[in-house]
Amino acid sequence: MSVAPLQALPLEQLRQRSSTKWRKYGDDVLPFFVAETDYPPAPAITAALSRAVALGDTGYTPPDLGVASAYAAFAQRRFGWKPDPARIRTTCDVMMAIVEILRHVISPGDRVIVTPPVYPPFFECIPEAGGVVERVPLIDRGTGWELDLGGVEGALAGGARAVLLCNPHNPTGTVHSRETLATLADLAARYDAVVISDEIHAPLTHRGAVFTPFLDASPAAARIGYAVVSASKAFNLAGLKCALMVAADETTSAVVRSLPDEVEWRTGLFGAIAAVAAFSAESDVWLDAQLAALDLNRVLLAELLDEHVPAARYRIPDAGFLAWVDLSDLGWGDNPAVKIRREARVAFHLGPFFGEEGRGHVRINFGCSPELLTEALRRVGSLV
Repeated sequence: MSVAPLQALPLEQLRQRSSTKWRKYGDDVLPFFVAETDYPPAPAITAALSRAVALGDTGYTPPDLGVASAYAAFAQRRFGWKPDPARIRTTCDVMMAIVEILRHVISPGDRVIVTPPVYPPFFECIPEAGGVVERVPLIDRGTGWELDLGGVEGALAGGARAVLLCNPHNPTGTVHSRETLATLADLAARYDAVVISDEIHAPLTHRGAVFTPFLDASPAAARIGYAVVSASKAFNLAGLKCALMVAADETTSAVVRSLPDEVEWRTGLFGAIAAVAAFSAESDVWLDAQLAALDLNRVLLAELLDEHVPAARYRIPDAGFLAWVDLSDLGWGDNPAVKIRREARVAFHLGPFFGEEGRGHVRINFGCSPELLTEALRRVGSLV
């Protein structure tokens, strides 16, 4: 059953927000850089948080608020996969989860594979955990991107001990196939390595694409993998601080259980309350409405680029609300977002932050109203 697209909040209301998206730059800049969306929250989340505030329920987070069970039910409804809630623990956010898992599965100086262009904090969290970044860039097939499995095997054969996977991929919006993920798992198992899969964008997989949880890709993936997930991207809850660490095998579950209690204590109570509401069936209609809005915008962006910035190269993403756009042919340098912000007063994310492959690129957040997206591209087009 189709649902009406979710409507973004008006600009004058968004300007009242105090988050990074709306406070980093002045009111003359239209912000499309950080991964925050402009939609009203899901009603179930508003109700749950309002009740907590009214009760003064602002204390410490309990050991089990029901987040693990809520996520397991959500994953079964949305992905056809039900992880065991007993093998799930919470923490503050996805990047903290990655760091804590890495600290327990690698030794200082071990190399960890990343697949750029990729989410910039990946390059920072690996050294924080004591590892060394090993780059194996995605392969650009001309019509889409895919993992360089040959390059991954070479890195593993050379001693890399882990793969930090983005699934779906940020910033390209690539949804890795089950076959690709199963092959990756076989490679990691062959070289006694692990895969940590960041699946924060998974709930935002668009029509025509099928998301496969890494831990469900194959028996080998279940044995050697960890997933880190959160409601924060799909439901715009980044400030509330709650992520989940998911295992599917007794050995990996033992690692998650062995993490210090302090790791779990860092979970925000409001984040946990909101996550339970987000993962509930009550929020499914809201999520579907947001997906309908994003589906329209990902296509609209292609049309706007064709009209205003015809030299741009953009592939409609299979997941998420982030667009990876190549502006190299415009001659605006390695970091075109700087010129765009200064001269058009539109803030896109800086392409080079995603790795060397990001030179000449920008990342655009299209989780907004069609009108705002249209105005932003009109401004950029005035520079062409």
